Amino acid sequence: MAIILNIETSTRVCSTALTADGMVLRQFHDDRGQNHATLLSGFIKGCLDHLREHEMKLDAVAVSLGPGSYTGLRIGLSEAKGLAYALDIPLIGVDTLQLMAVGVMFNHDVQPDSLFAPMIDARRMEVYTAVYDMALNSLEKPAPLILDSESYRKWLTSHKVLFFGDGSDKARGVITSPNAEFIPDVAPLAADMLALSERAYLSGDFLDLAYSVPAYLKDFQALKPKKLF
Repeated sequence: MAIILNIETSTRVCSTALTADGMVLRQFHDDRGQNHATLLSGFIKGCLDHLREHEMKLDAVAVSLGPGSYTGLRIGLSEAKGLAYALDIPLIGVDTLQLMAVGVMFNHDVQPDSLFAPMIDARRMEVYTAVYDMALNSLEKPAPLILDSESYRKWLTSHKVLFFGDGSDKARGVITSPNAEFIPDVAPLAADMLALSERAYLSGDFLDLAYSVPAYLKDFQALKPKKLF
C-alpha cells in the first residue's frame, strides 16, 4: 500500500489529498482563488499531521503539472519538490486535464462510448484542452485551442463528448451539436489524482528532482494557442 500526498494548484482551487490503497485518508481544498501561496503549506501540514497521528509513513508526493496558472503550478511544484527531496521519496507528475477526466468519470453517470474534453480557461476564446476516451487514451493531446463552431467536429459526429472545466462556458456558446454535453462545476482536485498517482507509483514513473521545472511544464506553457481538432 503506497501512501501518497497529492497536490493540485493549477487553477483557482488549491487542494491536497492524502491517499492510500484507493482511498482518500485526508483532504483540504479552497476555491476562493489566489490564495495558494498562503494556504498550501497549511494543507500539507494537515496531511502530514494525519500521518503522524496514525503512525504512517509517506511513500511519494504527486503534483499536478498543468496546464493551468503558471504561478499556481510553480507554487505547487516547489512545495512538492522540496518535500520529496527532504523525505527522500519519489515525486510524481500528473497531467491536470487527465485528472479532470478521471474526476468526471468516477463522479458522473457516463455512457461507455463517451469522450472527455476537459477545458482550462486561457483568455478570450482560448482554452487548454484535450480529448480522452474511457481508457484515458489521449485522442487529442493536451494543447491550446481557439474555440469556434468547428471545434471538436470530427469527434461530435460519432460520439457524445463531455465538456467540463472553467473553460467550458466559452464552448457552450459556440458548440451546438446534440452530442455535446456540458457538465458544470468541475475543477481539478487533489483527491481525483488518486488513481493516476497510484498508477504512476506502481509503474515507477517518477520525476527527476534535479530539475526545478519539468520540461513538460516549460513546453506546454510556451505553446501558442491555435485552431485544432
